[in-house]
Amino acid sequence: MTTPVRKILHVDMDAFYASVEQRDDPALRGRPVAVGGAGGRGVVAAASYEARAFGVRSAMPSRTALRLCPALVFVPPRFEVYRAVSREVRDVFVEYTPLVEPLSLDEAYLDVTENQKGVPTAVRVASEIRAEILGRTGLTASAGVSYNKFLAKLASGQRKPNGQFVITPEMGPAFVEGLEVSRFHGVGPATAAKMERLGIRTGRDLRECSLAFLQEHFGKAGAHFHAVARGNDHRSVRPDRPRKSAGSETTYPRDLGDPREVEAGIQALADEVWAWCERTGAFGRTVTVKLRYADFRTLTRSRTGAGPIAGRAALAGAALELVRGLFPLEKKVRLLGVAVSGFGAGQHDEDPQIALDFGLPG
Repeated sequence: MTTPVRKILHVDMDAFYASVEQRDDPALRGRPVAVGGAGGRGVVAAASYEARAFGVRSAMPSRTALRLCPALVFVPPRFEVYRAVSREVRDVFVEYTPLVEPLSLDEAYLDVTENQKGVPTAVRVASEIRAEILGRTGLTASAGVSYNKFLAKLASGQRKPNGQFVITPEMGPAFVEGLEVSRFHGVGPATAAKMERLGIRTGRDLRECSLAFLQEHFGKAGAHFHAVARGNDHRSVRPDRPRKSAGSETTYPRDLGDPREVEAGIQALADEVWAWCERTGAFGRTVTVKLRYADFRTLTRSRTGAGPIAGRAALAGAALELVRGLFPLEKKVRLLGVAVSGFGAGQHDEDPQIALDFGLPG
C-alpha cells in the first residue's frame, strides 16, 4: 500500500503589520511605511513593500532606515490589532483543516491532504483561503502549495505579493536543483558564502555532496541540507500545543554583525513578548535569550528572578543584559529570540507561541 502524497500549504500574509496600517489609514497607502519607533534607539519592526524598495528591513535601526528612505513614515505598532486580524485569518484556516501550524502571526503551514470542505485540489484550497482572507480582512496573502513544508515555503515566495505557486512531486527535485543555495530557507548570507567557498552554488551542487561531507562542514545542519537538496522534508504539520513559555524569535534576511543591531533586535523581541504578557496576564520569572550564529551554532542564556517580571523595561533590560554577556560576537548572527517562562499558578499560555518572524519576506 503506497503512502498518499501529502498536500501542504504555506500561507503568508503580505507585509502584514504595514499592510494593516495602510488598510486602516488610507493616507498611508502607496507610501513607504515602517512599523516601529522613529526615535534615536528606535527599530523597524516591519516595512511595507514601498519601503523595502529602498532597502528598509526589519530589525534595522530607525536612523539607518531614514537615511535610506527620507520619506519613510513611521507608525507605532498596534499589536492587539495585528493579533485580532491574525485570529480572523486563523479562523479561515481551521474551516478547511485542523492541522494548522502557526509560525507567526502572519504565516502558517496547513496540511490539507484531507480538507473539511471536500475541495478536490490543494491549489483550489489555497485559492479559496486567500479569497476568504481578503474578503474578511481586506488584506492579501500569498500561498505555496507542495508535498512538504520545505517546498511549500519556497513556493509561497514565488508569486508575492497576492499570488500562489505550486511545486508538484514531479517538479520538486528539478526545482531545488535549479535554485541558488542562498534561496533556501535556513541558508543565510554567511552559510551561502561558506558554501560558495566549497563550490556549492546551486541545489544541484548541494545534491552532489555526501551526507558525511555536509555534516563535517555544517554540523547538525548538514543532514537538513542533504535532505532538502533532494526535495525531501518529512516533518509533519504540528497543530498548536500548550506550552509553558511564550517567546518571539526571528531569522533575519541578512546576518547581523553589529552589536547595536543585535541589541535593537532583542529590544523589538522583548517588546513583543511583553505585549503578550500584558494581554494574557501571564508574567513569568525567567527570561531567556537565544542567539544563533551564521554557522547554526546556537547559544542561550537565562535568568530567573525572585518574582514575576515587573514591566516592559525590566524584561528588555534583562534580555539586553543577557545578550550583552555574549559580546563580542564570534560570528555574524542569523537568529535572535526572547522568551519568558516560569509562570505562576493560575496563569496560562493563551497563545502557544508568539514567534513573530520579522525576518521573513512577508
